[in-house]
Amino acid sequence: MKTRKQKRPKLAATTAISPLVDSAAHRAALDAILRTDFASFIQRCFHSLAPGSTFLMNWHIVALAYHLEQVRLGKIKRLIINMPPRSLKSIACSVAFLAFVLGHDPTKRLIAVSYGSDLATKHANDCRSILNSDWYRRVFPRTRISPTKNTESEVVTTRNGYRLTTSLDGTLTGRGGDIIIIDDPLKPIDALSDPKRERVNQWFFNTLLSRLDDKQNGAIIVVMQRLHMNDLTGVLLNGSDKWKLLNLTAIADRDEEIEIGEELTYFRRAGEVLHSEREPISVLESIRSQLGSDTFAAQYQQAPVPPGGAMIKRVWVRRYEQLPARETYSHFIQSWDCASKEGGQNDWSVCTTWLVQQNKYYLVDLMRGRFDYPTLRSRVIAHAKVHKPHRILIEDAGVGTALIQELKKAHFTAIAVKPERDKLTRMSIQTGKFESGQVLFPKYASWLAELEAELFAFPHGRHDDQVDSISQALGHDIGFYGLKAINEGLEHLIWDLCWR
Repeated sequence: MKTRKQKRPKLAATTAISPLVDSAAHRAALDAILRTDFASFIQRCFHSLAPGSTFLMNWHIVALAYHLEQVRLGKIKRLIINMPPRSLKSIACSVAFLAFVLGHDPTKRLIAVSYGSDLATKHANDCRSILNSDWYRRVFPRTRISPTKNTESEVVTTRNGYRLTTSLDGTLTGRGGDIIIIDDPLKPIDALSDPKRERVNQWFFNTLLSRLDDKQNGAIIVVMQRLHMNDLTGVLLNGSDKWKLLNLTAIADRDEEIEIGEELTYFRRAGEVLHSEREPISVLESIRSQLGSDTFAAQYQQAPVPPGGAMIKRVWVRRYEQLPARETYSHFIQSWDCASKEGGQNDWSVCTTWLVQQNKYYLVDLMRGRFDYPTLRSRVIAHAKVHKPHRILIEDAGVGTALIQELKKAHFTAIAVKPERDKLTRMSIQTGKFESGQVLFPKYASWLAELEAELFAFPHGRHDDQVDSISQALGHDIGFYGLKAINEGLEHLIWDLCWR
């Protein structure tokens, strides 16, 4: 598919929408936009439901509208939308979208499900409010609510279409639908309960799937924030490749192109926040500090971390406020895990710097980025000059082989590492150092949250570059640097004198 990259999508039509119209001509033009442009329709619904609030259009709303429209048009049959809290997902999906579908086809049978009856009822009442509004009735004159059925649980149109509301505790016996929306199937407080998660997952497979009237052409939408690796999103994505995923993280962890229209994508760079006008990076970092890195990784970054860690337990990591005084036989080492290519779709290059002293490993610094080879080479040398490591560990493969030669030319001690086992096994061997309290992280560091999110998710996380650098450092044999290693001690002393 051809794509057109642009920093911000053109939103002239949507941003011009106003709840007040001063002439019949303007009203007719507005009605035409609302009838055909779903992003504008979402904005109009927002004004109706929250008249005292300011609507801020953003590319992610356009992306959300485009994917939902693909469902309405029958082009997507299975859609998962993962996005942070308070990002307009419920108004867009459970309210505006269902009203928009009924506006275009009042015979459609729609089912909306949420984890609890109170939440489901709120969404239902909001949708009823839209369907009963004067502006909606003007935009979609064929869609009218039947006087025979207009309740909190079900709204029926005069053409026998309906919006049926239920919760996981409700019943769907004898009922079916053309489109089913599941909005927040699990409470955040229930995410760590295995029985409650399993109940949701079993309900989906044993109850909900059978409620589609047309198993081939019917559509299911799951919209939620991630809460656990085995939540409904995790189970569905692991079990089938038929699901289309719209994954909207609060902070982009890589360069990516997100579809926002036909042959139109939004190019989002690594580090870019989802909606800077509403939640700039300072606000998100404050939220991260309040929630903790694990909860933030799940609900805001859509990358849930196993409770307590999959391999490395959080409680194993010791903390230090200040590095210990450097002793005669302490050593600084740097461990590089180098990516072979630059670009948002490729791996990261990572360097961890360690002070090794009295059989303890103090993590001093971490550098992480995506670089082309000339930039990577200059960063490696510059970083070595900053920390003055006694040894620099680099895997002897790909660009690492060339970097080893460059470092030796610059008179650094570069060690060519040839891994003997896979990544999982290499880190598994080092778990004893963590458990025995030999590995210490700083209490505070700007890079700490991302490192811990990756480390405590390993081996199930999206990235493992920082983990590879750590296991390489911890696996390096430095036993011969002990008191009995006189020759190495002299080498160490000479090194220190050279750097003074």
